[in-house]
Amino acid sequence: MLTAKDIMNTTVLSVSPDAEVVEAARLLFNNRINGVPVIDAAGTVVGVLCQSDLIAQQKKISLPSLFTLLDGFIPLSSGKNFEKEFQKIAAIKVSQAMTAKPVTVGPDTTIEEIATLMVNRNFHTVPVVDNGKLVGVIGKEDILKTIIG
Repeated sequence: MLTAKDIMNTTVLSVSPDAEVVEAARLLFNNRINGVPVIDAAGTVVGVLCQSDLIAQQKKISLPSLFTLLDGFIPLSSGKNFEKEFQKIAAIKVSQAMTAKPVTVGPDTTIEEIATLMVNRNFHTVPVVDNGKLVGVIGKEDILKTIIG
């Protein structure tokens, strides 16, 4: 049975949370990859930055619905979602655009578990961590390679 260590890329590109979004976008584009792990100064994976995080900067912002009552405004939706969406759109640093607290897998995680995780959670890039340190990364293309041999 194939595991993460059998299919992962061990030559891993990563970015710092303090890197500029433009630099990270260039890294993704130039290397034709969907996402990169975000690594802090201690070498810990603190996030994942994907193309979808960067593309979100170009989307139209949806304003929260309000209800007017006696000259007051009552929000009909959570302001927290609006704030999070606005922060991604206005992001300058990777830390503002990335998906924080990423789901990671270990080297012995089976390909079936990884594929299930990717499909169920709509992940495109999954960091592989061993003893708290990044040892590889798996993208959807890595799963596809196992199908074609």
